[in-house]
Amino acid sequence: MTAPKNVLAVVAPHVGGRTSGAGLATLFPGEANVTVVERADEDPRALRAAHVIITALSPVTAEHLAAAPELELVQCASHGFDYVDVEAARARAVDVCTIGSSGAEAQNVAEQTFALMLALAKQLVPAHTALVEADWALPRLQRSLTELSGKTLGIVGLGQIGREVARRAVAFDMSVVYAGRRRLPRESEAQLGGARHVPLDELLRTSDYVSLHVPLTEETRQLLDAGRLALLKPTAFVINTARGALIDQDALADALEKGALAGAGIDVFDPEPPTPALRLLRAPGVVLSPHVGGVTRETLVRIALAAVQNVAGHLAGDPPRDVVN
Repeated sequence: MTAPKNVLAVVAPHVGGRTSGAGLATLFPGEANVTVVERADEDPRALRAAHVIITALSPVTAEHLAAAPELELVQCASHGFDYVDVEAARARAVDVCTIGSSGAEAQNVAEQTFALMLALAKQLVPAHTALVEADWALPRLQRSLTELSGKTLGIVGLGQIGREVARRAVAFDMSVVYAGRRRLPRESEAQLGGARHVPLDELLRTSDYVSLHVPLTEETRQLLDAGRLALLKPTAFVINTARGALIDQDALADALEKGALAGAGIDVFDPEPPTPALRLLRAPGVVLSPHVGGVTRETLVRIALAAVQNVAGHLAGDPPRDVVN
């Protein structure tokens, strides 16, 4: 009989920590020994014995990898993988996998994207705050109220999540343009209301809303820097439900403070949680949420099942899925 493999489940405190990890552990097949921690190096003995690390937004560094000589697989319980040292894993012939093909987060991230867009278009946050303070703000706010219908939505990264956002944009009678390394087949573009593939700078110059849906890599880090933010129309809105470091946060705060942008809807920050010093927290025209785009009850179940299924497949000898290195 083959000895059970050791799985180290690392769940960051800000996404549930040991409590969420305990629920995750119950999903593994009986042939796995599962240890739940909140940091990869919290239990050195378990790290040293681990054949698989499954991580939910908790860093897996080169030092962690070096301390795990038996390691075969790092499974990210997310679409993103920026918190894992992918190059160090590649050097040690350790696969790093996501749950990308599962689409587990796509529905809710798309819904959160539109929640932020609608909140900005309808000025929901300042309207609510004014009413609570006994201020009938309609005369002041009506000048900035707008509709999504007829506007152009620029989607940066038309993967599974980006396509779900595009589908919703069609339902709101928006025009869709998208930027990315590959153009979709024409029939897929037609299904998304005639979505057009354009260069990124053109997308930024012509869109009323710009929504980011790309992974964080060295190529995409601060993709929207001061120069690219300057391409946007002063009436445009920026939405980020992907990764905080895709945007130069200080440059975005500058643009909002100067009135060079109409607003921003931000669900992700760099770092997370953000520090009180982050200027974006106090910038005008922002709607903020604490990285809730992938954490509804339904989404968390889908994420956990997808990650565990990938690991269970590996333990059974199946080829790895969604390998990023």
